[in-house]
Amino acid sequence: MTDDQDGPHGRLRPVSAAVIVALGLVGLLVGWLARPLLAGWMGVAPVVTWLPAMLFGLVAAILLVAARGTRRAQDGTRPPPDPQHMVNRFVLARSTALVGSFVAGGYAGYAVAWLGLEAELASQRVLRSGVAALAAVVMVVAAVLLERACRVRSDGEDP
Repeated sequence: MTDDQDGPHGRLRPVSAAVIVALGLVGLLVGWLARPLLAGWMGVAPVVTWLPAMLFGLVAAILLVAARGTRRAQDGTRPPPDPQHMVNRFVLARSTALVGSFVAGGYAGYAVAWLGLEAELASQRVLRSGVAALAAVVMVVAAVLLERACRVRSDGEDP
């Protein structure tokens, strides 16, 4: 993706850190409110399993491999990918970064909501939610790296 297009289509710029942080904070609030709301509605707050953390880790690994391959293609060490594939990778990276930041905040907020409580399985919920939040943060970092790798550099521009 080029970020210096002059024309009717405008410019494609990498997602800003402010947007990622803002979505993470909204997710933090939603996750923090989830414990009392779900406990009141369902009678018991949900238990977090290891599956989300494993899935976020898998997605992060896939995105890192795609970012590395894309970077190598941009550097000329591999054949350049089709432009439509670059657009697809860019859209995948952007959407994963945005959704991942909200999800990371949500799991972090859910973990924070359990801190200091003497409820049954509270420490388990804190641990598993914290690990899921951390894995989601790694996923966001990998998505941002892939998004940055999709940039087309003009001659003389540093990588």
